[in-house]
Parts: sequence; C-alpha cells; structure tokens
Amino acid sequence: MHSSVIKGHAAMAAAAVMWGFMPPVCKLVVQGGEVSSLSLAAMRIGGACVLFWLVSLLTKRERVRREDLKWLFLAALCGVVLNQGMFTCGMGLTSPADAAIMATTAPIVTMIMSAMYLKERVTGRKVAGIMSSASGALLLVLGSAQASSSGNVWGDLLCLASQVSVSFYFVFFKGLISRYSPVTLMKWMFLFAALCSLPPMAGELAAIPFGELGWECLAGIGYVVGCATFVCYLLMPIAQRALRPTAVCMYNYVQPVIATLAGVAWGLESFGWWKAAAVSLIFAGVSLVVKSNARGTETASSWVDKAGSLWRSMRLVYLRRRRALRRMARGLWSR
Repeated sequence: MHSSVIKGHAAMAAAAVMWGFMPPVCKLVVQGGEVSSLSLAAMRIGGACVLFWLVSLLTKRERVRREDLKWLFLAALCGVVLNQGMFTCGMGLTSPADAAIMATTAPIVTMIMSAMYLKERVTGRKVAGIMSSASGALLLVLGSAQASSSGNVWGDLLCLASQVSVSFYFVFFKGLISRYSPVTLMKWMFLFAALCSLPPMAGELAAIPFGELGWECLAGIGYVVGCATFVCYLLMPIAQRALRPTAVCMYNYVQPVIATLAGVAWGLESFGWWKAAAVSLIFAGVSLVVKSNARGTETASSWVDKAGSLWRSMRLVYLRRRRALRRMARGLWSR
C-alpha cells in the first residue's frame, strides 16, 4: 500500500472520529433551547468560512482559474449547502434513528455512481463489505432507538437526499479536488456556501442570546465549528485525492461506532453484546472494501506495467528488423 493511500485512510479515519463525536455534542448544544439546529448549521458554515480564509492568509497564494469557480460553486452546493442543510432540516422532522439509517445509504449510492461515471469496478468483495457495514450500522442504530416511532416521511426523504448530494460531490468533483490545495478548495467552497445559506438564516443567528450561553454550550459550538467542520473538511480532500469515492464514503459507518462509544464513556448508554457484534460487522466491512480497492489498484497498475513492457519489446523487435531490411536493401542496390 502506497504512502499516499495510507495518508488518505488516516485522514478519513481522523475525520470520521471527529464527526462521530458530533451527535452527542450537538445534542448538548441544542438541548437548552437557546441554539436551534438551523442556527448551529449556520454557525458551522460561517465560522468555517472565516477560519479557512484566515488560514489562507498564512499559506502560499494559489490562483484559481475563472472557469473553475463555477465548479467550486457547484461543489459547495453538493458538498456543504445541500448536504448539511437538508440533513439538518431532516433531523428536525424525523427521529435520530431514521436519520442515521438514511446515512447508511451514502456508500451504496456512491458505489453505484462510481460504477456509472468513473467506471469503478464493482467486485463481490466490495459489495459484501458495504452490506456488512450497513448491517452493523443498522443493528447499532435500531438497537439504540428502542423501537422509537417518531419518524417522518419528509424528514427521511430530506436525509436521503443529503446523502445523494454528498455522494454526487465525492464522485463528480474528484478531478477538481486534485487540482488545488485543501485550503484553496475549502475557502472558496465555504465562501459560496456562506453566501447561499447565511442570508436565509440571519434571523436565527440574531435571535441567539450569546451572552447567556454557558461555557459547555460555547465549547460545544467551538468543537462543531473548529473540529467537526474546519479540521474535517481540511482532511477530506487529502483522502479524496488518494482513495476511491467508495472507500472515502465507507468511513460513514465508523461514525455511529464513535458516537456509541462516546455515549458509553459519558454514561449515556450501555455496551451490550449486540453493540459488540455491530462494531465487528462495521469494521469487517470497511476492511473488505479497503482491501478490494487496494487489490484493484495493484491489479490495474500491474496490467499497465505489463502492457508497457510488451509495447517496448515489440517496438524494439520492429526497429531491429527494419534496420536489417535496410542493410539488405543497400547490399542489393550496390550490386
């Protein structure tokens, strides 16, 4: 496995861990009633936008081509605005269990899109890995939900649409992501996202009594903006450059594991045998997909090497025979 691939997996694993802590932290922030889910989403986008532009002042300036700005705008819509906006609104309409179940569809949608657009090979190992991880995530979510029936069809559809949106971003903007540095990509994406989402949410932000918020709530907002948004979106392009879209999206299944372990550590949940089985299924599935992608990459590269060596040997034989024929023709002409 190449060092860039290892770096990509490490970046995505770190992002998945930070995203996994986000549900209990968000619950802590919004449970007081002073901060709504929509205003928290607005603070995520606006705060991360400010942080990315501040960091860009400390890095080497990178010129973005004018024609790429429209693609960055579309990437911001799919990867930030629609993904976060629809999921946040869906969470407000449906139950957390239903929202988490909808999140398990992202790797499946990404695999289908990658096969259609990027011609990524769909292997039995990859399908088995996705099904294993999806089963583990569903077991974890349904076991924790305790048969709650507070779901809503429109909320479920919004959560599903958000997963389709982020899958679209992973697959169709891979070429754009490899063209610029993570800071350059994210400063423009979050600027476009802020221009699209902050004006409609200005009323929600203005209604927050920041002076009355406790330190726990402020620390939670800082974590959501600084770690779960700024740092995670810096790590995502590193992973997207080195890994295939399906492998990147598979880390979606790690998030409910981290959220469950955080809940157990904080005394909010208990850890039973079914949770251990769910965690085992999730990590077994991720391992299968990672091995499938690595094997596919190695196979592809070996075929390219073989084709190149065959072409060089055939060309060498052709040149030698052409020289021999020229020498024979000169000898006959001289006679």
